[in-house]
Amino acid sequence: MYPDRVVSGMRPTGALHLGHYHGALKNWVKLQSELPCLFFVADWHALTTHYDDPSVIEHSTWEMVIDWLAAGVDPSQCTLFIQSRVPEHAELHLLLSMATPLGWLERVPTYKDQQEKLSDRDLATYGFLGYPLLQAADVLIYRASQVPVGEDQIPHIEMMREISRRFNHLYGKEKGFEEKARDAVKKLGSKRSKLYQELRTQFQEQGDDEALEQAKAMLDDAQNLSMIDRERLFGYLEGSRKLILTEPQALLTSASRLPGLDGAKMSKSYGNAIALREDADSVTKKVRTMPTDPQRVRRTDVGDPGKCPVWQFHLVYSDDATRQWAEQGCRSAGIGCLECKQPVIDAILKEQQPMLERAQQYLDDPSLVRAIIADGCDHARKLAQDTMRDVREAMGLGY
Repeated sequence: MYPDRVVSGMRPTGALHLGHYHGALKNWVKLQSELPCLFFVADWHALTTHYDDPSVIEHSTWEMVIDWLAAGVDPSQCTLFIQSRVPEHAELHLLLSMATPLGWLERVPTYKDQQEKLSDRDLATYGFLGYPLLQAADVLIYRASQVPVGEDQIPHIEMMREISRRFNHLYGKEKGFEEKARDAVKKLGSKRSKLYQELRTQFQEQGDDEALEQAKAMLDDAQNLSMIDRERLFGYLEGSRKLILTEPQALLTSASRLPGLDGAKMSKSYGNAIALREDADSVTKKVRTMPTDPQRVRRTDVGDPGKCPVWQFHLVYSDDATRQWAEQGCRSAGIGCLECKQPVIDAILKEQQPMLERAQQYLDDPSLVRAIIADGCDHARKLAQDTMRDVREAMGLGY
């Protein structure tokens, strides 16, 4: 079994905003201190929708990495790299495409959804159809155990698991596998060997998932096994195959949903976003001019926080006392809308201050960012090359 590892990426299509911070980056900062993490710039993915004008990608890539660093993503705790600098992603994508049924790609929920949303672009390309497969390669190549996602991305993780399972079924054949697996069982010692065989039988004959998890936990604790024997025993548990690619789990993120200034989804293209490193005057002006409850025309009119976009910002940024003050003041017309917005402005500026300070050193010396990415690419590529060595061998391409 391979070690726990987290992989996640973002497309470089423009400046990051506070929605990105509360939706993903805050979680990355937390995860980096808990598990080995790899975070990458998905520049090839940006081409799926921006292939006709890729000029935005280079500038957005470096700006995005600075945004990550500003948000507190720490290169001493995680690996930061650019997808296209690790060409093994493309090789695995190609090899997986040989055995992935076309119907799997066509049924991904976001495929038709995105085509409708981006109807102004010609997305009738293989790159757009195949992007979930490239996404799978991005994760499977690092044998990641967990992928932090929102609920809307769960179908993509399920597809990654299916692709991994299909690959292992097709190519996870090792000469003399069963004999080698039985020899590895003996190395567990008599007591554990007996338990392993019992749990394996329970899973294979009765479909007992609890027995499978118990057996996996036992193998994780077995100190005297080599990596290859451990891998064989994991494969032997579920059948008679060797596990080459792992099945990643969706790590559901408990992210705060920060809407845009108009209450819709925050997006630069909707013109309703606050950039991660936006200057204070601009932030203040944007929040002060935010729309509020349309029923509250005059200062003396009572309002309903549930119908006001500013209230959604209070839910993310304000403490209980401030929220109570804002809600009561709105419902009783005790405070005006500008008064209600001020704590939100103060909280956003306070949140941004350390980000602006962290970003400054990289803006002053861009070579620091280049060095971080170069080191990250080297590390990521070594891990990717290890996987590809096994994949090529399994597919008969190791000559």
